[in-house]
Amino acid sequence: MSYHHLTISERIRIEVLSILGYSTRFIAKFLHRHHSTIARELSRNKIKNEYVSISAHNNYLKRRKNSSHSSKYNDVLSNLISEKLHENWSPEQISNALLNGKLSFKTIYNW
Repeated sequence: MSYHHLTISERIRIEVLSILGYSTRFIAKFLHRHHSTIARELSRNKIKNEYVSISAHNNYLKRRKNSSHSSKYNDVLSNLISEKLHENWSPEQISNALLNGKLSFKTIYNW
């Protein structure tokens, strides 16, 4: 099985089947998902011991919005790179000489 995020319709099905008393393994087979995905979804999103699909989906959207990778560079680094590019340094020179290869020259090219 390849990894895909649960959709709102899958969450609604999880809610209904859960209310009807079906096991996580049955729900997983029904949705063609791994049982641990269903168990994790149920445990992560229960409100007062009850799974609510709309609330679960809203929580998912909030987590998704707040998840981001930290930036590879800050304002100081940005200014330094811009300065060196204006001085006609190549991205390879900037990466190797100033940053010890910690920021790839490809990233600097995309600047």
